[in-house]
Formats: sequence, C-alpha cells, structure tokens
Amino acid sequence: MTQPTLDVVAIGNAIVDILAQSDDAFLAAEGMTKGSMQLVFSPADADALYAKMGPGREVSGGSAANTVAGIAALGGKTGFIGQVADDQLGAVFAHDIRAAGVRFDTAARPGEPTTARCLIFVTPDGQRTMNTFLGASQFLPEAALDADLIASGAILYLEGYLWDPEEPRAAMRAGIRIARDAGRKVAFTLSDTFCISRHGDDFRALIAEGQVDILFANENELLALAQVEDFDAAVDRVSAQVPVLVVTRGEQGAIAVTEGKRTSVSAQPIERVVDTTGAGDLFAAGFLHGQSHGYDIERSLKLGALCAAEIISHYGARPEADLTKLMVDKLGG
Repeated sequence: MTQPTLDVVAIGNAIVDILAQSDDAFLAAEGMTKGSMQLVFSPADADALYAKMGPGREVSGGSAANTVAGIAALGGKTGFIGQVADDQLGAVFAHDIRAAGVRFDTAARPGEPTTARCLIFVTPDGQRTMNTFLGASQFLPEAALDADLIASGAILYLEGYLWDPEEPRAAMRAGIRIARDAGRKVAFTLSDTFCISRHGDDFRALIAEGQVDILFANENELLALAQVEDFDAAVDRVSAQVPVLVVTRGEQGAIAVTEGKRTSVSAQPIERVVDTTGAGDLFAAGFLHGQSHGYDIERSLKLGALCAAEIISHYGARPEADLTKLMVDKLGG
C-alpha cells in the first residue's frame, strides 16, 4: 500500500459566501430560522433575497472547502473536489482555494446554473443564518472525481450538505469506495439538522456499515441522528458505532469519544463573537490536522477549539490570523 502524500482530501460544495449584517426582525419577516441553513431552490429567489441584503462581502466558502483551507493554513497538505460553473464566481472560488494552498483541479461546468452562493445574514450576536443556492455544486458527477487525488489523502472528508442532490451523493459514495480501497480513513460531518431530517437513514446506514471513521456533529445534530433527546444517551448510542465521534457544543467546548473514552475540552475564550460562520468547519480543520499529524485526541480537540475561536472573531469562514503561529503560541508547537 502506498503512503499518502496529502493529509486530507475533501469533497464538498464549492460556494461563494455573501455576508451582510442583519437583525432578528428581518429574519422573522423573511421566515428564516435564526442560526440555521435553508436551501434556495431557484436563481430568481436567490436574486430577490440578495436584493434585500445590505452591503455585503464576498468570501469563498463551502463547508468542506473551508475545512481544507484551514488545514492548509496550519501547514497541512490538502486537496478539494467540488463543482463550480464557468462564470465569475466560479473563477473567484477557484482562485481563492488555490491561493490558500489547496489543490483544486475540478473542471468548471459550462452553462447554467451559476456557481453556488450562500447569502448569510449575521445578527449583532454573531449568529449566522444561511440561505444557500446550490447552483452548479449540486451537479458534481462521479466522472469528475480524481481517484488518484482521493487515494493520495490520508483522510477523505465529506460534508452532509452535499448529500442532498442525487448526482453528488453518488459521487461521494464512489469517493468512499476509492478511499476504502486505498486503505484511507473517511471523515464525515453531519453539517445541519435539516440534512439529517432529509437523509438521516442514509447517514445511519453509512455509520452502521462501518464506512465512517471520524464523525463530526454539533449537539443538535447528534440528538437528531441518535433520535433521542438526552445528550449522554445520544453520545453513547452513536459513539458505539464509530471509531471517533467528535461533538462541538458552542460555549461548552467539545468532546470526542474513542474506544469508549470521552475527552472534553473547553471553548477558547475570545473578546467578542463577530460571526459564527465556519466555526464547525474550522474546528474540523484543527482536529483533522492534529489527527493526520499524530496528535492525541485532547491536543487535536484543543487545536480545533483554537481554530474555531479564530474564525468567529471576524467575518467570513476563512482564517485571517496566522494559524500556525497561534498553534505555537497557545499549544506550544
């Protein structure tokens, strides 16, 4: 078996985020659930909502793309597979992820629909409410997979958000097979409770079949997946089925369970929460970077918490501070 040359390869939505400040009254008037993500199914609806936004900032995003960008910022070697359109936003996404040091070779898709975009409304408390038009990203075909790239990564990382459309769902299943055949680990993030409400049976089957080595969830996602209301019962039920379960709990920090042992860390303190967009993505970046570099579970969790704290201290889901310096200053190398 050949040794991996990359730390993490991800398959996910290729999205450009557009962020603007908002307030609770606007969210309520538009029928949005604060702090959640909902899909926008037509370009016309996306345009109409965009017209109602205040001054915005364009920042390349996408959950798994944010994670591998974070790992690259920590000095890791990463690759990304995702579908953009042959348009301006597609060019922006491709430039940004390559500039972050991530290998990205997926060919742009000609014609409609446009590159995916996520309209993010950030309230004064830092909560982000996302409205995602998946656009070209939902047409990632199995034929676009680079089997050699997937096999070159020690860990294949998949996002639940991309499970919704049929074509990329088939591509992700194929990606799992490629990774498994190459003897690589598979990490999966549940992404959002709406993903579980739509595809929970699929996710539970993947886990039961032993296809997931590292599972990421927040507290609400874990409860939805386990189909129980008690946190500890949910942890016990799910952790019994995966080698590593990682659960983020916001201000309460995070836990990981492996071989029946629970490890907890506190959230990293920050002066002010500006924007929680990408907090889970960057937590996963820190944890996966740690695991791919031989860190123990506690140190990997602490690095995840450190990366999450950096990302919520500013707008956007890509790091602005020097994460390698933060790691040395806070964790000692």
